[in-house]
Amino acid sequence: MTATAHRGRVSSVPQAGRAPVRTTVILTIICVSYFMVVLDNSIVFTGLPQIRSAMGFSETGLSWITNAYVLVFGGLLLLGARAGDMFGHRRMFVLSLVVFSVTSLLVGAAQAQWWLIAARALQGVGAAVLAPSALSLLTRSFAEGRARDRAMAAYSAVAGLGAALGLVIGGLAADLVSWRAGFFLNVPVGAVMMVMALRFLPETERRGGRFDVAGAVLATTGSTGLVLGIVTAADLGWSAPATVLPLGAGAVMLGLFVTVERRAAQPIVPLRLFSSRERSGAYLTRMLYMGAMMGFFFFTAQYVQSVYHWTPLQAGLAFLPMTLVNFALAVQVPRLLERAARPLVLLSGVVLTAAGMAWLSRLGPHTPYLTGVASPMVLIGAGQGLTLAPLTSSGVDGVAPADAGAGSGLVNTVHQIGSALALSVLTAVAATVSTGHSASDIAARSGAALTGSAVLLALAVATVSILIVPTRSSRKERPL
Repeated sequence: MTATAHRGRVSSVPQAGRAPVRTTVILTIICVSYFMVVLDNSIVFTGLPQIRSAMGFSETGLSWITNAYVLVFGGLLLLGARAGDMFGHRRMFVLSLVVFSVTSLLVGAAQAQWWLIAARALQGVGAAVLAPSALSLLTRSFAEGRARDRAMAAYSAVAGLGAALGLVIGGLAADLVSWRAGFFLNVPVGAVMMVMALRFLPETERRGGRFDVAGAVLATTGSTGLVLGIVTAADLGWSAPATVLPLGAGAVMLGLFVTVERRAAQPIVPLRLFSSRERSGAYLTRMLYMGAMMGFFFFTAQYVQSVYHWTPLQAGLAFLPMTLVNFALAVQVPRLLERAARPLVLLSGVVLTAAGMAWLSRLGPHTPYLTGVASPMVLIGAGQGLTLAPLTSSGVDGVAPADAGAGSGLVNTVHQIGSALALSVLTAVAATVSTGHSASDIAARSGAALTGSAVLLALAVATVSILIVPTRSSRKERPL
């Protein structure tokens, strides 16, 4: 990067003389910070049984510990992306680290259900600014082609690795100290990243404009209404007023959101981002894919603890077959993309994940770990390792510089909103099978939810096949 970064501006591509060292440091800061956010999203899973026992959560109430975070995260991501464009991505990146670290302390200190859920929602605010700022800094620092593909592969490997390692770290903390300890870890890591970001990250040029507050509010409240209605349906049924009202309100607000974005002078979601068939396909695929994976982590972590009676640490280690294969393949994706078209790599990854999820969904109270859990996890890990990097690239390639913040924000938004909506649907599906706490009840509930995840992945396969593969095949693949 240029040496004038401290004056508030930076070119989108590093200067050749300093690029290797500078970009390596930039990539490290971005990946470690994003790792913290992804880690936080999964670190709670192995602690769920402890949290349920300590605070008296119901099965559906337990899902709000995750949903409160991902809904606010997803709903405010686009506003966070706009803030980066207007005030500078480095400035907002550092501010988001402060918010995320402080709210992690609040989560760890929570003494009641409302406190825990509220603190998780506030964490989502910090994550909503951090994620798009990180991705924007990455796309502005690495030119399209081989350099960006390698950076995206590292970024995506962090996403997959963080989700799985969060289970191990959360399990270790819950075993040795408490489920709270995992959140306290964010504080020193966040502090170190703040110092490094101020020292090494370049500031981006600020763009004039204003916040599309109406769009952000409608997106967040609309998504929350849908999730609230779906979760309520699990307890009261689909015809209950408490179910119908939030579902209807959520649908109306999302409809108004589209209307507002059409008319806004500076929308948080420029509808022109959907003009590319490939990008639209990538957004939809990401919603389906990450929704399925959220259900996978949420229900499988509870299954191995409640059915196998494993400790939280053992539950976290149970995901190692997936983690190791995921990482091994994710770092090879740049080389694969030099030999095969991006859509084929992406399609292969989604198909492998779907096959592994369908296998895992056969869970029962007597399913052996090695053949019924670990083996399908190998397929799921291989699929995720192949999927995330090309899926991210398809979601940001071709976006104009003026829309860089909105484009990266939308990638993360569909990721989080898809996760929240899918988890609420899968929780409702699981509740129709059983609501008890015995091993057989939890096995039946987990099997039903993971079957739902397999269905979501089958839809993702269809989306890639219909929207992304033909689009790329119809034009010459760009050189890497």
